[in-house]
Amino acid sequence: MSSRPPRKKTAAAPPRGAHVEQPGPTEFHDARLIAEAKRAAVWLGMALLLVGVIVLAQPIMLIIGGLVFAVILDGGTRLLGRVLPIGRGWRLAIVTLAGFGFIAWTFFYAGTTLATQADDLRAVVTAQSERLLAYLDTMGLMPKGGLSSVGSQLLGGVGRLTSAVGTAVGIFTSIIMILVIGIFIAIEPQLYDRGIAWMMPIERRARFYDLSTHVGFVLRRLMFGRVVGMVVEGVGTWLMLVWGGVPMAALLGLLTGLLAFIPNIGAIVSGLLMVAVGFSAGPDAGLWAIMTYLIVQSIDGYVIVPYVARRTVDLAPALVLGAQLIFGTLFGFMGLLLADPIIAAIKVALEDFSKRGKAKS
Repeated sequence: MSSRPPRKKTAAAPPRGAHVEQPGPTEFHDARLIAEAKRAAVWLGMALLLVGVIVLAQPIMLIIGGLVFAVILDGGTRLLGRVLPIGRGWRLAIVTLAGFGFIAWTFFYAGTTLATQADDLRAVVTAQSERLLAYLDTMGLMPKGGLSSVGSQLLGGVGRLTSAVGTAVGIFTSIIMILVIGIFIAIEPQLYDRGIAWMMPIERRARFYDLSTHVGFVLRRLMFGRVVGMVVEGVGTWLMLVWGGVPMAALLGLLTGLLAFIPNIGAIVSGLLMVAVGFSAGPDAGLWAIMTYLIVQSIDGYVIVPYVARRTVDLAPALVLGAQLIFGTLFGFMGLLLADPIIAAIKVALEDFSKRGKAKS
């Protein structure tokens, strides 16, 4: 007896003219439904991202501020490791304590003198501003409403600029949050890199690690140059103003150094303050203040900034200023403060993507 393999049962063809069932619009295996669902998910995700950025603007800026502070701590820790061969934790502790110690010294030991000078500076700037506005009014260059209109517009602009931090309590809380986030990230930055990479497909994790390393390198160099520029501008301004006999030299030097962290706008503000105080003491002091501003800004613009840009990423001044205006309007003072590192990180990421695209082609 010959054994034949059993025949496979096949579904009987429906009778001619019978209704044939087709996948419905709710059938998940339908290719059209899957494609439309993916498109809808992309648009919905973009809408939720936009809403999240608007609603969570202040927390996002605080997190980015913490990342920038972590980059500064990490850069100082790496730099200290070149001359002090001890564990990373100890080097990070030294850098952190040194930074906090300098801030404490500035506020507690020089606080009395600077507080007195701050009151004098406020009075001088107010008086000089009123004189300038009165002169413009006599020349017929003032808008309708006169001095009160300009003053209200300036105050309104300052109010919008500082809307992100609000009250003194908000400023203190924001600073504490930035410091805490930065210290935690600086302790073990690889931990957070692995956490973000874990949410990505395995084949893209190596690319993310390379990009993260490149962005971190660029931001460390950028922040190192920024800190050097702050020291050079602050100390240089202080010494030259003392040499020229301009009053409030210590306060102007400190403000110039702090404002140097904000490119373009910081230099303009510190220059206006310097010139206003200088001319309050006489024409000679005013001209010396102008010369001091030009010399200090030239050293920073033609020596420090080109060196940092050559070693990191070259950012056009107009690009940075445009980003500052946009981020300052959207996110307030924190956006203005962090526009430079954000643009640098975005540019580095886009350049890496472009190089990878060219390599594949």
